[in-house]
Order: sequence, then structure tokens, then C-alpha cells
Amino acid sequence: MLDCVVVGGGPAGLTAAIYLARFHLDVRVIDAGNSRAATIPMTRNHAGFPDGIAGVELVDRMRMQARRYGAELVRAEVDGLKVAASGLHVSVGDEVVATRSVLLATGVVNRRPPMPDDLHATALALGLLRYCPICDGYEVTDRRVAVLGTGGHGTREAIFLRGYTADVTLIAPGGQHDLSPEQRALLAKSGIAMVDGPADAFAIDGDQIRLRTVEGDLRFDSLYPALGSDINSALAIDIGAARSDEGCLIVDAHQRTNIARLYAAGDVVKGLDQISHAMGEGGVAATTIRNDLASEHALLRNAPSR
Repeated sequence: MLDCVVVGGGPAGLTAAIYLARFHLDVRVIDAGNSRAATIPMTRNHAGFPDGIAGVELVDRMRMQARRYGAELVRAEVDGLKVAASGLHVSVGDEVVATRSVLLATGVVNRRPPMPDDLHATALALGLLRYCPICDGYEVTDRRVAVLGTGGHGTREAIFLRGYTADVTLIAPGGQHDLSPEQRALLAKSGIAMVDGPADAFAIDGDQIRLRTVEGDLRFDSLYPALGSDINSALAIDIGAARSDEGCLIVDAHQRTNIARLYAAGDVVKGLDQISHAMGEGGVAATTIRNDLASEHALLRNAPSR
């Protein structure tokens, strides 16, 4: 029986795996290979990398570090969890893995604008499409920026980006904007233009991104989708884990869910959606797992043979 199965190989899961391995626990990371962090072209917001680091490089470094201390990393998708008398059972294809504990670090999936995958990847790599104004709002300082969204979410993101540039446009993704009079007044007071949708025909035009609206083709230096995200929490919810209205897993201050020996960390838990924050939760979760297991099992090293 393993001490812990970590589901998800992003910053939260890999940080936890490094801690757990260095606690001399038997840990397996099961990763489907779709970490959002790995899609970041370059982050300059992560402490310790003043010149920036590509998301894929950061994740690769963390994988190498986890393996160095004995963590097992497996590329696969978990199909289900089941509570067992001695912990949990993790279903992976035809295999059932018995483990004393499970840490879910499954993250979220961004809702994308309607554009082909290759265009999406290219625009993301060029910085024409961005998903995190907290991470990279600095990079659009005094640039021409659009936010694709409406309602409270779109309004909040547009207002946030207004702190970086005076040229912000909020574009409704479907038809007319779904904005309250108070939201319209706030946007107008902040000098943010409002354009109705639908927004489509996305294209790269030189060093800008172009899209078609009811006002014709518009061009921007960067486009921020504010379309929300889907929380990868179904594995835990299926066995009775508590969740928020948005689908985020509810945990205590030590990353415990309401299911015994099931923990959660990173973006699957309601939080800041930041690499540093996810890593911190991963460290807290791993330490909690170690201490909780120690309260039930003697985690003692055997003396070396002589």
C-alpha cells in the first residue's frame, strides 16, 4: 500500500510530491499531462526568476526534483476514487491502487474563446492571448487591451486591467452585454469602452490579435478571456466531498477535505489561482498528510544492518 497518491502534476501536486518523498513516504504522482502551468509561455511573476521562466521548464524542473527524492511519476488519468477501510482506492484504467491517502491537485480548465487550437496556441505563445492579469498585467502596461466577457466577471477583470493601461475595451462574447446600470456606470467612469458581441473571426494580424464584432474588426495588443473556468473536482465530489457553489473543493486550514484521508490543494480549491499559492498549499497538504499518517502509523526508519 502506498502512503499517498497525488492526482495532478502541476505546481501544487509536484510540490507536495517533493515534500512527501523527502518525508520518506511512498508517493506516486498520477498526472494526465494537462497542467495549466505548463502552457504558460513565460512567467515573470514567479519569485526567484527575475528574467522569467517558461511554464514547461518550471514543471520539468519540479518533476526532476520529485524523482530525485524517490517519488514515482506516472502519466495516466484517474477514473475514480473509492473510500476503503484502510484509506482509499484509486482506479487507473484496469488497475486499482491502494493508498493510505490521496491529494487532489487537479486544477481547473480555462474556458477558451471560439478559435482553432493552433491559433489559440500561437496567440498564447506570442502574448496576444493572456489568461491571468495578476501574473502578466505588467506586460500590457500602456498597451491596447481587450477583455472578452461581460457581467460581474468581465467587469472586475476590465477594472483590474485598467490599473495597467488606459486603453481597455470590454467585449461581450455572445450578443449584447449583460451589465447592470451600476456596472455600466463604473466602466464608463473608468474610461473602459463597451462593445457588444458576438465576437468571432479571431486572427493574428501582424503583432496584434484581430476579432470581428458588431462594430467591425477590432485589433488589440492582447486579449484576456474572462469566460470563467471549469473545476476538476468531480473525483472528490463523487465520493461526497464538500464543494463551493462554483465547484471548488472546500478544505480546512490544513488542506483536509471532509472525507477522511482525502486532501486537496491548488486551483481545485478556491484561491488565488497563482503558482506560488498552489505551491504553498501543496507544502501544507504534504506536511498535514505526513502528520496525520504518523498519528496512525509509526513512521520510523529501520536501523541500518551491520
